[in-house]
Amino acid sequence: MSSISTTNGTSAEATAGRHGTVRHGEGSGGRRPWPLRRPSSGPSGPKGGGLRARTRREAWLFMAPALIPVALFSVYPLLRGIWLGFTDTKAGYDITSRFNGFQNYVRLWHDTYFWQAFRNGLIWAFAVTVLQFALALGLALLLNERLRMRWLARTLALVPWAMPPVIVAIMWQLVYNPDAGILNEILQKLHLGGNGTNWLGDTATVFPAIIIVGVWAGMPQTTVTLLAGLQSIPAELYEAAAVDGASGWQRFRQVTLPQLRPVIATITSLDFVWNFNSFGLVYVLTGGGPAGKTTLPMLLAYNEAFKYNGDFSYAAAMGNAMVLLILALLGVYLRLRMKETS
Repeated sequence: MSSISTTNGTSAEATAGRHGTVRHGEGSGGRRPWPLRRPSSGPSGPKGGGLRARTRREAWLFMAPALIPVALFSVYPLLRGIWLGFTDTKAGYDITSRFNGFQNYVRLWHDTYFWQAFRNGLIWAFAVTVLQFALALGLALLLNERLRMRWLARTLALVPWAMPPVIVAIMWQLVYNPDAGILNEILQKLHLGGNGTNWLGDTATVFPAIIIVGVWAGMPQTTVTLLAGLQSIPAELYEAAAVDGASGWQRFRQVTLPQLRPVIATITSLDFVWNFNSFGLVYVLTGGGPAGKTTLPMLLAYNEAFKYNGDFSYAAAMGNAMVLLILALLGVYLRLRMKETS
C-alpha cells in the first residue's frame, strides 16, 4: 500500500511539474490534474477586439460616400420639414420664424381645400395603382411566355419608364388637344364623337384622362417587378398542377397568385405611395384645374408655399400630415395582406 501511495504521489508531482499546477485535493487522489489556461489571442481576445473595431471603421469609411448625400438631401430635409410644420415660417428676407406648436395642424383640420385635395389624391392613387397592377400583371404573364420577338416587346414595354414625367405630360397634352389632338381625330374617324372635346379642360373628363396617363407612365416598373416574380416561380409547381389535371385558370389561381403574394404586396404598396406623391405629371397636364378638380395634395402644398401665400410652415404641415395618414393606410393594408398570407 505504501508503494502504491508513493507511486501515485510521485506521478502527481511529475504531472504538476508539466502542467504548472494541481487542483486542490487531487494530487494524492490519483486523478488527472487540471492545467492552467493561457489567455487567448483569438477573436475574443484583445487582438480580435481590435480587428473588429478596425473592420467597423473601414466599413463606415466605405459607406460614407453613399451616406453623406443621403444625410444631406434626404434626412436633413425631412427633419427640417418636420420642424417647419411647428413654426410660422414665411417666405421673404429678414423674417424671423417662431415656434407656434400645433396651430398649423389646427388650421389644417378645418381646411376644406386640403381635405378635397386629399380625397382627390386617394382617388387618383387608388385608381392608378389598381389599373397599373391589373394591366401590368397581364403584360407580365404575356412577356413570360415563349413568344417570337419577345425581347423587342420587353424593350418597348420599358419605353414609358425611360421618359421623364414632364415629357410624358407634354406628349399626352398633344394627344388630348381639343383642336389637333390625335385622340379626337381617331374618335371622329370611327364616328364615336370627339368633335372638339376638351379632355383636360372639362370637369367630367379630366380625372379619367389624367388617370390614363398615370397608368401608362407607371405601368413598366410594375410589369418588370411582376415579371421577375413570375420567373422565380419553380417550373415543377406548374408541372405538378398539370399532372393533376389543373386548367390554366386553376394553375394561375392556385400556383401563380400564391407565389406572387409577397411581390404583389410590395409593388402595390410602393405604387400607391409613388402615385399619391405624384406632382410633375399632374402639374404639367392640368396645373390642378379645372376648378381644382385635379388638385392633388403635393400640388396644393406647392401652391401654398411657392405660388400663392409663401407659407412654408403651413405647406410643411400639409406634408407631415399626409405622411402620417399614408403610413396609417399602408399599415392597415399590409396588416391585412400579412393575415392573408399567414
